[in-house]
Amino acid sequence: MAETIRVVDYFYTEVPDKAGEAARILGQLRDAGVYLLVFSGFPKGRRAQLDFVAPDTAAFKAAARKAKLKLVGPKKAFVIYGDDRVGVGAELLGKLAEAKINVTATQAIVAGADRFGMILWVEARDVKKAAKVLGAA
Repeated sequence: MAETIRVVDYFYTEVPDKAGEAARILGQLRDAGVYLLVFSGFPKGRRAQLDFVAPDTAAFKAAARKAKLKLVGPKKAFVIYGDDRVGVGAELLGKLAEAKINVTATQAIVAGADRFGMILWVEARDVKKAAKVLGAA
């Protein structure tokens, strides 16, 4: 099976970099019934940045408002998934490199049952070109 590659909207917020902040926010989103395709968190200076991709943007934004999150976005990213195989990440990133598109960040994981998932970000000015290079839906 070929990879499924989607251009998605993502949002982020910055929170104190302390134990329990991500769990608190994810709990609020869970309690609001928000389904997430992607959640990523990482330190950013003395704070932490939390990134979210939800298929129902309206529900996500409503829950975030209720939780008093200050969101930035929507911005664009790529969600990629498919059958796992040796070198799949190298192939995908290689296509972008050949097109002279710099990848801002990426994360990938084996999802079990010989499947993988990946999210990657490029500069806003490169999203359309990257979508074409990757064959995004």
